[in-house]
Amino acid sequence: MTTNSPPAAKRIPAERTHHGDTVVDEYAWLKDREDPDTIAYLTAENAYTEAATAHLAGLRERAFGEIKSRTLETDLSVPTRKGGYWYYTRTEQGRQYGIQCRRAVRPGEVDPPASDGGPLDGEEVLLDGNALAEGHDFFALGTFDVSPDGRWLAYSTDLRGDERFTLRIKDLRTGELLPDEVTDTSYGSAWSADGGALFYLTVDEAWRPHRVWRHAVGKPAADDVTVYEEPDERFWVGVELTRSERYVVIDIHSKVTSEVRVIPADEPAAEPVVVAPRRQGVEYSVEHHGDRFLILHNADAEDFALAYTSASAPGDWLPLIAHSPGTRLESVDAFADHVVVSLRSDGLTGVRVLPGDADPAGGYDIEFPEPLYSVGLDSNPEYAGRSLRLRYASLVTPDSVYDYDLVTRQLVLRKRKPVLGGYDPERYEQHREWAVADDGTRVPISVVARKGTPRDGSAPAVLYGYGSYEASLDPWFSIARLSLLDRGVVFAVAHVRGGGELGRRWYEQGKFLAKRNTFTDYVACARHLVKTGWTTADRLVARGGSAGGLLMGAAVNLAPEAFAGVVAEVPFVDPLTSILDPSLPLTVIEWEEWGNPLESAEFYHYLKGYSPYENVADLPYPPILALTSLNDTRVLYHEPAKWVARLRAVAPRGSYLLKTEMGAGHGGPSGRYDSWREEAFIIAWILDRFGLSS
Repeated sequence: MTTNSPPAAKRIPAERTHHGDTVVDEYAWLKDREDPDTIAYLTAENAYTEAATAHLAGLRERAFGEIKSRTLETDLSVPTRKGGYWYYTRTEQGRQYGIQCRRAVRPGEVDPPASDGGPLDGEEVLLDGNALAEGHDFFALGTFDVSPDGRWLAYSTDLRGDERFTLRIKDLRTGELLPDEVTDTSYGSAWSADGGALFYLTVDEAWRPHRVWRHAVGKPAADDVTVYEEPDERFWVGVELTRSERYVVIDIHSKVTSEVRVIPADEPAAEPVVVAPRRQGVEYSVEHHGDRFLILHNADAEDFALAYTSASAPGDWLPLIAHSPGTRLESVDAFADHVVVSLRSDGLTGVRVLPGDADPAGGYDIEFPEPLYSVGLDSNPEYAGRSLRLRYASLVTPDSVYDYDLVTRQLVLRKRKPVLGGYDPERYEQHREWAVADDGTRVPISVVARKGTPRDGSAPAVLYGYGSYEASLDPWFSIARLSLLDRGVVFAVAHVRGGGELGRRWYEQGKFLAKRNTFTDYVACARHLVKTGWTTADRLVARGGSAGGLLMGAAVNLAPEAFAGVVAEVPFVDPLTSILDPSLPLTVIEWEEWGNPLESAEFYHYLKGYSPYENVADLPYPPILALTSLNDTRVLYHEPAKWVARLRAVAPRGSYLLKTEMGAGHGGPSGRYDSWREEAFIIAWILDRFGLSS
């Protein structure tokens, strides 16, 4: 085999039978990553992809250079006050990872200290990701948690990309690392009020966070105590400390059901108290506020309502904000003298401020000038804070940090992410379009382009999509995207059903036995861009990742002629096989998103009917670029590997590339320069589809 011809995966028939249906999967053997043939095949695919894109090496370097030259490499986040310190993260030119720091608050200091991007005077380095990552191809933090008294730092690291973290504790007074060490932990942690105990999570064999532990600082991990264990495989467990630092919250949730238990933070050995027993289909979250718990819930409230109950003796839920169809309440944040509700309405996010008693009559929404934007709370750790830290962005406005003064009701811009090289947002325009789906539903599309982009179909375009888990693709700014826009490429986002952009019903209409709406909505969006003159089908590239990769595979099966190329990142393209295997990570949890094909013949045949892998046919597929990671625990590498192998075998006229990161996880390369190079690789491939590779 040479790198001038695509690898041909061997075929080993493997049968499976469910509900009277027998399927022969000739590429199931790729699931075994310990098989040398698997690694050999992935390596051969990488070599072929490298050879097939060798002519783009110069363009990749230019795109990488553009991203790098527009980025302020030595920079510092807006410091956030917590107790007697300002906490912040900074980056240094030439270094892959952030450096976590703090600096003591000085007498009379109210506003966050300014910086030119370098270290603040009096800085204390808490954690240097570059030092921790040294000698490793991958590095990620799972938790970064300073104790309430500011003495201890709990942090966890993943050096493989498989999201199995090692937890450690650092004494910030001395800089010493304690001998305390716990392996195979999950995301999240919570301190007791006095900092003497740390709560953390571990996962089961299916990668499900299911057990909460209590660790005594300075004691061996063997002495740790199990605080709570969740036996139901549909449920994940999380743990956090309330902003008030009064309660440790154990959040237990499936895709559609919640239960919350609380422990007084000053009594870490107390038994967790159930706020409200779980009821199938009822989701709720808890925020502590004074003598009560605020409850955000969907009991008889599709788009959620806000209630409260006693913190000392949780019981009935008393209403605060009634359900309002079309206004999705997404979260509630409590402070000593006010309450903040994050919501979305008409496809846009918003922030509503309520007085301390949370009376809706005294509430108001913070207003923003752009027609399309994304806004939400940033880090606000102080319970007694008199201002709100907000994050804001749009398709043309770089990531911005505001402080909102709750007394004067004024927004103070603390920082806008610098874009070097003379970036001018006035050179670009953003639009909201509406496609009409097959069933008549109007589907929103967000569009950004260089001003003056012709509407005669001559412009190339990228259409991004996701459409699952009620996740919303709210407008975001991207420095890398400028490398497309400045070459005349239109960038559009399809807000298809299955996402949450238009509320809970929008999500419900794109899951279970309505999942096909996600795919047909996306195709409708593609055709709308053509119909309205933004582009033509032979100049439109589709892009999506993870569940958005499923969208890519399903859409290209439905309408291969609608696209000039497809970028599928860590794509969930073999969903039926994975969801039939409860031993795989996430599978049982996923049944409440996709249906259980093991028990239900209806779900089995419905999933089989749209699974990209199952429905590969001899169609005129456009060029496809699939990217995956060997250590991904969310979408296993063999899904895209099998998909590409079957595409080559069944539809040999097409051009298919598979690129596997051999030392990364679901998010791809972890270092910022490595991730820029990955993005430059994708940008170059997309531009090549448009004939813009010179």
